[in-house]
Amino acid sequence: MSEITNEGFKNLGLSDATLKALEKKGFQEPTEIQRECIPLLLEKDSDVIGQAQTGTGKTAAFALPVLERLDASDKTTQALILTPTRELAVQVAEEINSLKWSRSITVEPIYGGTSYENQFKKLKKGIQIVVGTPGRIQDHLERGTLNISHLKFAVLDEADEMLDMGFIEDIETILSRTNDDKRMLLFSATMPDEILRLAKTFMKNTEIVRIKKNREEENLTSQYYCFLRESDKIEVLTRIIDSASSFYAIIFCKTKLQCEEIGRKLMERGYEAEALHGDLSQKQREIILQKMRDHKISILVATDVAARGIDISELTHVINFTLPSDGEVYTHRIGRTGRAGHKGCAITFVTSAEKRRFLFIRRTVKGEIEEYRIPSADEILKAKKERIEAEVINSLEKECGDYAGIAASLLEKSDAASLVKSLLRLHYGNDLDKSQYHTIKALDEKREKPRTGRREAESQQTFTRLFFAKGRNDKFTKRYLANTIIEECGVRDEDLQDIQVMESFSFVNVPSSVAGYIIEAFRDKGEGGRPLIVRARPEEGHKKSTSSMPVKTKKPSAKTRVRSRKGWQDEVQPYGRDTYDEDFIPRAKKKEHGKYSKKKKK
Repeated sequence: MSEITNEGFKNLGLSDATLKALEKKGFQEPTEIQRECIPLLLEKDSDVIGQAQTGTGKTAAFALPVLERLDASDKTTQALILTPTRELAVQVAEEINSLKWSRSITVEPIYGGTSYENQFKKLKKGIQIVVGTPGRIQDHLERGTLNISHLKFAVLDEADEMLDMGFIEDIETILSRTNDDKRMLLFSATMPDEILRLAKTFMKNTEIVRIKKNREEENLTSQYYCFLRESDKIEVLTRIIDSASSFYAIIFCKTKLQCEEIGRKLMERGYEAEALHGDLSQKQREIILQKMRDHKISILVATDVAARGIDISELTHVINFTLPSDGEVYTHRIGRTGRAGHKGCAITFVTSAEKRRFLFIRRTVKGEIEEYRIPSADEILKAKKERIEAEVINSLEKECGDYAGIAASLLEKSDAASLVKSLLRLHYGNDLDKSQYHTIKALDEKREKPRTGRREAESQQTFTRLFFAKGRNDKFTKRYLANTIIEECGVRDEDLQDIQVMESFSFVNVPSSVAGYIIEAFRDKGEGGRPLIVRARPEEGHKKSTSSMPVKTKKPSAKTRVRSRKGWQDEVQPYGRDTYDEDFIPRAKKKEHGKYSKKKKK
């Protein structure tokens, strides 16, 4: 009998059979939620509420004690586990099956979109652990094909997700059909009032385990935004993919049409991608998700609804191809990367029509969202060359005996340098072809402008240095200060220069022609009704203002203040013209609706 080495799990009171299963799966140390919940569930008979983020090992935290406590000789349903989605039901059932080791315990996922007949047969034989979605479980209860009156455990997994999806009434109905002497386990990332009310109704002698994210975990996801045109999104996306050392990601879209089109465009460019949306059958969804988990594809293009409940570990990126509707959706999306000790990257695409909404989302979410610098074609090709060289060097360490004869024959016919170049071209194809990267107008024009031209333009325009009565203590950054002025006054980003953010105040240079307008706009927005922005005195900051004396400044015209902007209808939208939500349609478009619409001529 081999010695069991995973001492961390052994100390929790688990049996040798379970420890062997954990060792086979490569689990060495329990996560915090496992360390807290497993002894509690093994040693006591209380109900348990576990609060922890997705990806922290919640499944094993309840599955291991359930497996330890069930009677393998009793073929009735002894444990019911409810999950919000079909995918999660399959995932949880697979995880429990991998943990049961040699125990003769039956575990089956029961969910909609699959044959009732197969489920009838399995339930008739006896399923000791049923993992299911609320809708299909309730169907079986009404048909009398599932009996949950002799449960030892009832588990609600991802309870907050089930609440968001409108399953609360179904859950209450299902729990009312269970026996009173069962143990209730509830696991959730958040604890809204509705969940707490449910717990109070159906749980007794409850113990709560809360696992808070530590700062290291919170900083695992780097957050970026990218201002761009709708028509440049695919080009920027491909540059992100090609510049990353590894790319294993979910790309979030708003509609099924976008999913299909973006997935198709990526596949046409040679990327291993699939689209996931509500029009797919359950069988198609399962095949796509399994391909993703097996790393046969590396990119999943999905809608928010289709991605609910999907748990794919070790994602390197989350790309918000379309802007989320609010901060909560944004948080759910990016929470799929940067988990379980693995760093992640979240990048959000923002068009000119979405800037205001993005600024609102940015204020409501945790963590700093920085501007993403789109890599140039030359930078991407340089990174690719380095990766190719590393791959070839690594392959030298592998046994290549089968090719020795071919290599010797080729060296007799050509020199080594020519052979290497030919083999690289054969293997990597057009990977280093610069023409595959198309022009990004705003980006490439900006980079092509010589520095001297910008300086000459600035030298012809006078600037005024302004004092802003907020700083780092007020959670201000350079970007946040610039966005605050842009949103309030409509000035251009490039008009705000030489920004300095100090502890309790800041400085910014603006064109003298708009300085008075900006001061007026923030006149009553400071504490106690005092001005938030004033002209800086000559000795303040690190530069003298070009105008430090109070000057009556006429309100500049719209032409002076704001550069001419394209209307919503001019923004190129190749993805079904549906990237805007109804609530955020620009005013020019809203006139086509409701009482503002023109009456049709009779």
